[in-house]
Amino acid sequence: MENVNSILSNPKYKELLRKLGELEKDRWYCGHDLAHFLDVARIAYITVMEEKLNFKKEVIYAIALLHDIGRVSEYTEGKDHHKASVEIAKELLGETNFTVEDKEDILRAIDNHRKETDDELSKLIYTSDKLSRNCFNCRAYKECYWQEEKKNKIIKL
Repeated sequence: MENVNSILSNPKYKELLRKLGELEKDRWYCGHDLAHFLDVARIAYITVMEEKLNFKKEVIYAIALLHDIGRVSEYTEGKDHHKASVEIAKELLGETNFTVEDKEDILRAIDNHRKETDDELSKLIYTSDKLSRNCFNCRAYKECYWQEEKKNKIIKL
């Protein structure tokens, strides 16, 4: 997990994570913190193991760590967070030893994490991101903008 730890220890990533925490400190709805990122990674990797999919653990974790980091730009500049996350990820991935192919896969999955797609890796991240939300225990359940049928009312995988 050398590349993932490189992202986690990157000063820019750490600063963005800090800023995101500050920007969301009063957020009533689900947050976008390191716990969320790791939940997405773990759900995705459990799915990979259970379904015997051929995705690298380190790629899954990199996508999860980076998929919502662009929310800082969304809050401060009005950018779409998935596009901003791709821009940030390009820079941070440049300081890792991921292969060119792995970097392309990571960026594509980050870009597609907000929509349903036929790309299997993107689909895995999209689904894991949704499953990571504990709606059944959420203080903002009644006020949440998610459609009722999309809310996780039970633990499922």
